[in-house]
Amino acid sequence: MDIPRIFNITESAHRIHNPFTPEKFATLGAALRLQSGARVLDLGSGSGEMLCTWARDHGITGTGVDMSRLFSEQAKLRAQELGVADRVKFIHGDAAGYVSDKKVDVAACVGATWIGGGVAGTIELLARSLRPGGIILIGEPYWRQLPPTEDIARGCLAKSISDYLMLPELLASFGLLGYDVVEMVLADQDGWDRYEAAKWLTMRRWLAANPDDELANEVRAQLTSEPGRYAAYTREFLGWGVFALMPR
Repeated sequence: MDIPRIFNITESAHRIHNPFTPEKFATLGAALRLQSGARVLDLGSGSGEMLCTWARDHGITGTGVDMSRLFSEQAKLRAQELGVADRVKFIHGDAAGYVSDKKVDVAACVGATWIGGGVAGTIELLARSLRPGGIILIGEPYWRQLPPTEDIARGCLAKSISDYLMLPELLASFGLLGYDVVEMVLADQDGWDRYEAAKWLTMRRWLAANPDDELANEVRAQLTSEPGRYAAYTREFLGWGVFALMPR
């Protein structure tokens, strides 16, 4: 079980696999008023930065589940590095359908809502692990400005304009699902730069070390095209945020 190898290559040097920065995760942890001993479940936990830093800074305990074998191992190493390996654990596995055996204070899916077939299904999945009065976290893209054409939407790596909502509509959609939005922290363009541009150096160095790999041509094509595509489309049109929800 693993994610497509191309993502393990392009994001192998990332600690955070979305447009958040360490400062944004710190802001989110403070905004949630996390208490020592709070239990957090993170589905699609990547390299574990959110759980590990919150365990260090707020004393939470947590479990992360991710399909990437590489990212799961990196998360365990990060927990050891920060001295929180006794507070957080990371499971290499399929987060789709994962339900905690103990109810948690915070149930999160920060940028992997495909595990539930979209936002609504992922919220429903997370709710199965949530204690009464707990908080669900959803990380999701939205349109900063509505693309004028479907070609521009595809330039943002969306299938169509309808894939994402504008921010007011996204917030309203949570209410239609029966949830109050109680906090949000939004990525900025600097965060997008750090997520996207950091891939380019990783790809360049990977190509130098693996010129004959079966994916070398694909990585070369991405390295050639991605800076221009990102600057023209994603950076201008696509936003991203983490939204804190509580059931009504």
